[in-house]
Amino acid sequence: MNHFPQAWGRPRDDVYGAYDSSYLHANGPKAHTSSPIVTGTSVLAVKFKDGVVIAADNLASYGSLARFTDVKRLRTFNRRTVVGFGGDVSDMQYLDRLLLSLDIDENYGSSGHDLNARNLHTYMAKVMYKRRSDVNPLWNQLLVAGLDGDDQPFLSSVDLLGTTFSSPTLATGFGAHLAQPLLRKIVDDEANVKTVTREQAVDAVKECMKVLFYRDARSLDKYSIAVITKDAGVELKEDERLENQSWAFAEMIKGYGTQTV
Repeated sequence: MNHFPQAWGRPRDDVYGAYDSSYLHANGPKAHTSSPIVTGTSVLAVKFKDGVVIAADNLASYGSLARFTDVKRLRTFNRRTVVGFGGDVSDMQYLDRLLLSLDIDENYGSSGHDLNARNLHTYMAKVMYKRRSDVNPLWNQLLVAGLDGDDQPFLSSVDLLGTTFSSPTLATGFGAHLAQPLLRKIVDDEANVKTVTREQAVDAVKECMKVLFYRDARSLDKYSIAVITKDAGVELKEDERLENQSWAFAEMIKGYGTQTV
């Protein structure tokens, strides 16, 4: 018997012949990620008159398995910007390290200026577009929320192609289908932002997180939520729980299983 560790789990050479490892050597074209494996779902954000509210649950799914239940997908950048990540978690970690390096450079810089949310969004859009042009995209959709250079609420998204989009309400993943209609009930255009209070925005986001937990199989009832304002900066809570859950509505759903309509 061969007792060398490198041979453990392999057939014995003296019985079955030498192990052929040639197929392990890559001799084809260079390949990149073609589909994400561990992913996070929706990120929601809405503007109000003094700032922005952004939220994302703490689940990272391995395919359809709710594998990791404590993954924080909101990242603060200085005191007036938060980045929310949807999509591949490993690419999120790469971008997190990139943002950390950028933040350190900014803090040690001598210019006297720091990056606001609009500047950071432009930077992230360039990063995503460059990786897409290299045919090696980062499989994420990002929401950048915070304050711009004039301390006005700023909210914009960027996807894996480097495409950017701004709106008073934004959502990624299933949230784009389930949460956006609810958020647009209180903020349907930029003119309405001035009429929305912080309490209204927070309540709307929490209600949308509850709807997503009911309807999205890749969501969780534990989430992170951040409020960005000029006076208080970033107020981040990372272990919030959904309140007042009720599945009573399920009795009214018809058309599945053995139910009769």
